[in-house]
Amino acid sequence: MAQTFFFYDLETSGVNPRSARIMQFAGQRTSLDLQPIGEPVNTLIKLSPDVLPEPDAIMVTGITPQQTLQDGITEAEFLQLFFAEVVQPDTIFVGFNTVRFDDEFMRFALYRNFYDPYEWQWKEGRSRWDLLDVVRMTRALRPEGIKWPIDSKSKPTNKLELLAAINGLDHSDAHDALSDVKATIALAQLLHQKQPKLFHYLLAMRDKKKVQELVGMGKPFVYSSGKYSGEHEKTTVAQLITSHPTKQCAYVYDLRYDPAKYKDYTPEQLAEAWRWKKDATEPRLPVKALRFNCCPAVAPLSVLDGKSQKRLKITMGEISKHAKTLAGMKEWSEKLLKAVEILDKAQQASFLSDQTTVDGQLYDGFFDDHDRSLENVFRTATPDELSRFIADFHDHRLQALVPLYKARNYPKHMTDEERINWEKYLQQNLMKGGASSRMARYFARLEQLADTAGITQHQRYLLEELQLYGQSIMPAADELEPVG
Repeated sequence: MAQTFFFYDLETSGVNPRSARIMQFAGQRTSLDLQPIGEPVNTLIKLSPDVLPEPDAIMVTGITPQQTLQDGITEAEFLQLFFAEVVQPDTIFVGFNTVRFDDEFMRFALYRNFYDPYEWQWKEGRSRWDLLDVVRMTRALRPEGIKWPIDSKSKPTNKLELLAAINGLDHSDAHDALSDVKATIALAQLLHQKQPKLFHYLLAMRDKKKVQELVGMGKPFVYSSGKYSGEHEKTTVAQLITSHPTKQCAYVYDLRYDPAKYKDYTPEQLAEAWRWKKDATEPRLPVKALRFNCCPAVAPLSVLDGKSQKRLKITMGEISKHAKTLAGMKEWSEKLLKAVEILDKAQQASFLSDQTTVDGQLYDGFFDDHDRSLENVFRTATPDELSRFIADFHDHRLQALVPLYKARNYPKHMTDEERINWEKYLQQNLMKGGASSRMARYFARLEQLADTAGITQHQRYLLEELQLYGQSIMPAADELEPVG
């Protein structure tokens, strides 16, 4: 079967894939020369009553929970559609910032609904790509033929809606998923037309083995990433320090900066210098984790012509000097890996506080073969048969997900006991903490937004809808006994 692109985009109830949900999914298949194939997919997904949307997210998308309940389908129905119509062999899934955002939401949705979270992007010749870093590298290295936007503060920006507007691409309804998909395809066509060589090079470099090979050579290479400064078009010259012993990533140094400054730092000092701080006065440690399987935009140093060096404010003499210094810091990689351990422990602690329910525990480990096989059987069971699987799963996460899956997707099939447990879960999830509960914070944020100066009539309508929705899913007053 011939390879195809499937461009897709999501609108979600918030920014955290562990707790927020997909509210709209849209996508369009195209040939590799970017011509549409078939009809687009566009569907709303019902928000379940244990999920409070983030008001700020709804103010952006304009999709209310009520719309999803009226016109949408359940998550289980959506994923059946997704595998029936979208997940075909040799598909390259692509979008604008999909690797860091949309792909994560898809993984958590698949996990919650008893599907493998990863196979859709690697099995049967499938893969993934992301146009955002392609845009960044094109702007940095080969900007000719494309108009590049700046924001209200006269700083470079790569927002999809601004790229579409300045280049005359159709994007009539920004933050509608299908409109974003159409704009992304039009942008891909523009990049392909104006800079075909770089487009096809980066398409080939979505292969993690090719990325690993280039980075692993230990030579300076060009790297475009959102973590780098907009002043330098999000692009620098980097060099491998060391690879992680177990993860699919490498740690690379930004050769704009002299590494000698950090040569004698202890692991603790390196971790502290690396840690992101909101109002930092000192420059952050110029080290970045480069993930081989996340389609990073990397290229050999030979692509950096004179014009690009000037545009990016790169002095090759300094780059060579810093690369030589880094090569002489033999023991530094060991100290850096110890700093990684320190930061990983802190991150794990924050993840634990973020995973108040089983919904957020996707990355706690892989399921065994027994459970993976049983998931396939579970999805074909009738709603009334679902509960019997609880005892059959080995992994406690799957055991805990069964009643949630049934309540969210087949509420009419709950037994009296299951309904009572579901109502207790809703009370715990929404009301625990009193004035600091999720429900209390939700209504407080609605009040803050309603008092915002210059709010439009449509925004006020959205806030009123969100107010009504919150009231509609709030547990009844006689059920609000203290929890925990």
